[in-house]
Amino acid sequence: MIPQIQSWIKKQVCPDKEPGLQPWMPGHSEDHRVTISYGRKVLLTTSATVHSIEILSGGKLVIADTNRHILLRTKHILIGNKGELHIGSPDCPYKGNLTISLFGRLDDSDEEHSYFGRKYIGVGTGGTLEIHGERKLSWTFLNKTLHPRESSQNNYLFQRSWGNRGIIIHIIDPKTGEVLHDDRFDTYRSKNESYRLAKYVDGIKPGLILAMMVNDEGSNNLEDSAIETQFFINLCNRTCDFASVSIDMMSNSSILELADQPAGWGPGDRVVVASTDYSMHQAEEFTLLPCPTCASNQLKVRGKTKFIHMGEEVDGVDMRAEVGLLSRNILLRGEMEPSCYGNEACKFFNFDTFGGHLKHGFRAVHISGMELQHMGQQTMGHYPVHFHMNGDVDERGGYDPPTSVSDLSIHHSFSRCVTIHGSNGLMVKDVVGYDTLGHCFFTEDGPEERNTFEHCLGLMVRAGTLLPSDRDSKMCRDITDGAYPGYVPNPRQDCSATSTFWIANPNNNLINCAAAGSEETGFWFIFHHVPTGPSEGLYSPGYTEHTPMGQFTNNRAHSNFRAGMILDNGVKTTQANNKDKRPFLSLIGARYGPHQDSDPFKPRVPALIHHFIAYKNQDHGAWLRGGDVWLDDCQFADNGIGLTLASGGTFPDDDGSRQQVKNSLFVGESDNHGMPLPDKRIWGPGGSDLTDRTLPRGIDFPIRGMQIYDGPINVQNCTFRKYTALDGRHTSAFGFRLNNSWQSCPNNNVTNITFDHITSRVFFGEPGPWFSKMQMDGDKTTIFHDIDGSVSEYPGAFLVKEDNWLLRHPDCIDVPDWKGAICSGHYAQIYIQTRNPANLNMQIVRDEYPDRPLTLEGALEKRKHYQQFQPVVTLAKGYTIHWDQAAPAEVTIWLINFNKNDWINVGLCYPQGTTFTILSDIHNRLTKQTRKTGVFMRTTQKEKINHSHLARGYYYWEEDTGLLFLKVKAHNHRETFAFCSVKGCERVKITAIIPKGSPPSNCLAKAYPKHAELPIVDVPMPRKIPTVRLVSNHIEMIPTTHYFPVELALFMSLEV
Repeated sequence: MIPQIQSWIKKQVCPDKEPGLQPWMPGHSEDHRVTISYGRKVLLTTSATVHSIEILSGGKLVIADTNRHILLRTKHILIGNKGELHIGSPDCPYKGNLTISLFGRLDDSDEEHSYFGRKYIGVGTGGTLEIHGERKLSWTFLNKTLHPRESSQNNYLFQRSWGNRGIIIHIIDPKTGEVLHDDRFDTYRSKNESYRLAKYVDGIKPGLILAMMVNDEGSNNLEDSAIETQFFINLCNRTCDFASVSIDMMSNSSILELADQPAGWGPGDRVVVASTDYSMHQAEEFTLLPCPTCASNQLKVRGKTKFIHMGEEVDGVDMRAEVGLLSRNILLRGEMEPSCYGNEACKFFNFDTFGGHLKHGFRAVHISGMELQHMGQQTMGHYPVHFHMNGDVDERGGYDPPTSVSDLSIHHSFSRCVTIHGSNGLMVKDVVGYDTLGHCFFTEDGPEERNTFEHCLGLMVRAGTLLPSDRDSKMCRDITDGAYPGYVPNPRQDCSATSTFWIANPNNNLINCAAAGSEETGFWFIFHHVPTGPSEGLYSPGYTEHTPMGQFTNNRAHSNFRAGMILDNGVKTTQANNKDKRPFLSLIGARYGPHQDSDPFKPRVPALIHHFIAYKNQDHGAWLRGGDVWLDDCQFADNGIGLTLASGGTFPDDDGSRQQVKNSLFVGESDNHGMPLPDKRIWGPGGSDLTDRTLPRGIDFPIRGMQIYDGPINVQNCTFRKYTALDGRHTSAFGFRLNNSWQSCPNNNVTNITFDHITSRVFFGEPGPWFSKMQMDGDKTTIFHDIDGSVSEYPGAFLVKEDNWLLRHPDCIDVPDWKGAICSGHYAQIYIQTRNPANLNMQIVRDEYPDRPLTLEGALEKRKHYQQFQPVVTLAKGYTIHWDQAAPAEVTIWLINFNKNDWINVGLCYPQGTTFTILSDIHNRLTKQTRKTGVFMRTTQKEKINHSHLARGYYYWEEDTGLLFLKVKAHNHRETFAFCSVKGCERVKITAIIPKGSPPSNCLAKAYPKHAELPIVDVPMPRKIPTVRLVSNHIEMIPTTHYFPVELALFMSLEV
């Protein structure tokens, strides 16, 4: 028992009360190099200036917790093996005021440390750092909207009509100017009135204003006790016709009402209030003032706000501004020069960027309750807080308690906020990162796993120079170190990814975090195909692309330019070369497909995104590309585009997966109008009330809630609110990716959709601003499936582009305002890959509509060695295919979204004299293996092509028209969301020997009317759901019934 008691007592002792500490007062000399070693334990009790401090070999430095402010200036503190630095402890937080100020310049003559560099606190292997400041609330939300420069001057009039004599009293609230109570006392006539006045005054709460007017005569029976009050205004003596009191609320202060009690915040502390509009630059700093009359959740701050900061839910979306504490009683800061000097960063910044930094490679580190200001450097590896190659830092690595940083305020930083590099299991909690250069919360090489960011706030994240992903467009063009000669930067593709949370491995946890303003993106999940830097070799290629996502719950992102959240892209993990001239770590493409144990051959594991809030992001609320990526209970408002769910462009990289969003809210233009801006391009009318407001991208930008791209996706039980189309601006609840060359999946499913204050449910696009010419393949082939009719009013119908006659039939219903049609049918896709040549265009014609060909340019660049055309087709129909050049020597037809026994007949145009070899195979995209399944034999009877089976098929070469006919049919079952069968992708491969000098292979004139057929409706149109009632100037949606616009001819023509 005794050892346990002694251990318990030791843990309760404050570090500066530990027996055996020697008082230490080193004085002030910038040349004094201090070494604390060999068991020496010292207590710093006063301010000091030294060149440097090194603690090692059993040495210990403790900072005394005193009533006097301690300022310790030094160039660096190095904590070596078995060295310790203690400032407070978890059970005994430091209560005094301590500043550690790191001085020095980039060009100092001192030799820099080979690992830590200059101007640092460094924790080497075997070192211990324990810093624990006072516990304070790190950040919270506004609970009441803060309006800019509100005028709160109130005037009140005292008139003679109150009576002929006596004392007139008004009790006034000094914060609001409101009169809380009033009364008149005739102290001329009666002493009882004087006593009543005295009792009345005694009952007034402290801090209120008492305004008094003496009318005519009031002193005859006035007792002294009645006038002994501390705060009164005497407006008039004797006779007055009237008097007035003016309460001027224009004092240079504001009241912030918060969602939580700001525990530990006090006068003199600095706070930052986040923007709640599109621009992150509307964040504002304030200094706290004394406020004895404030409620427990209120603060008084110096100054008036310049911008609106929301403190409430708006149209069902929580848009409250975050309020972060910047001040702490322990301050670690870098001493800065007045301007930039002597390095490449000066091309981009006019201020000194050589701050201090804190780097760990340790035995034990726990940091809490500390402020870091002017930290970080625009050089690699030097960040405000940096965990570098520490491996497992939690219980798995033998750390008890696990390593953590918490309750930190990191602001006005010159390179990131918290960097986790090659370290796992770190807890980062209650950290505020404000006004920094480069990614703020940063995981570096790819192997970082099991780290947790909990209740962290990042805002005002600007571009930096270190990595291509940190850089803005100018930096991307000007910094080409590591690029191959001849490299021409493409900033929006190679760089321009500055993010508040940069997550290089999905197996990390983000809980209750806020990304409240970045030059580019709030949360970005990025992929390293192989680990980079000193982490090279720590996992096998492709590991992170298949790693299940950690917990992502209750996070929010707003006031970002590119997106609130992106799950997409990788970084280039090879050096520049002649084939790929881009620098190392430039942005590239990547595909995410989470599986059990990160093994693509094991079951899929969905990435779950729960209760994510994204508002006022200029481009996207979220762009998420992957396999199974599922969102639930999310909110999107005032984004240029609310949400895009993307698969692989051509194929979902993880076949059988899907993206989905359920139980979520989309708001087009909320009642958060923002403030007038000098840039009139992003200020104009909008919303259901047509009032002026800030706009995400421009006055004519087509705002969309759910953007349908490729698929397959599932949108279920979602509400769309306040999507109002205007003349010249095609706002819609559902829209499609603009200028899209990729496929569109007929298994894009929507169900149980509710609309509220909507004038445009769907818009397929039309030529014009933002939509361009609508001539790319994906623009022409858009489709989605309205499972229950909650969008179209026709359960089970498909919504297609109005001029896509591959999908239409005679009973389809046109919706002119949508530029679409409502149809029924069985639909699938064929991918037609062509080689030799690959730079040709294709026309595909359905036999039932020979005068309505669909021209496709292909999904790939014309300089590729092959091309791919990706039309959606109606099953059990006949088609012909034509080219604008001589037919390609190699054509492969992939059957996509075909169920077993689904088929179409195809006639491909070739020059006369062509000979063919045709076979069928199955290609497994996961194993990259192909297995031949059959051959096609020539037949002289066209009808015989319908008698094909798996091992043997038939083709018919109709040389007079130039058409090669064959039937393509699926022979295997397919999983619900898979593009291909359970055995792989079924294909038909045609190899042709084409006579040299052949003309373009366009057989339309000969094919029709010979092969034309009468249009037939194979799947009858579903019955329409009864219409809903109309209310005033908008459509009120009733859950069990829906309104269909064409028949009432009111859709998008309602006056508002």
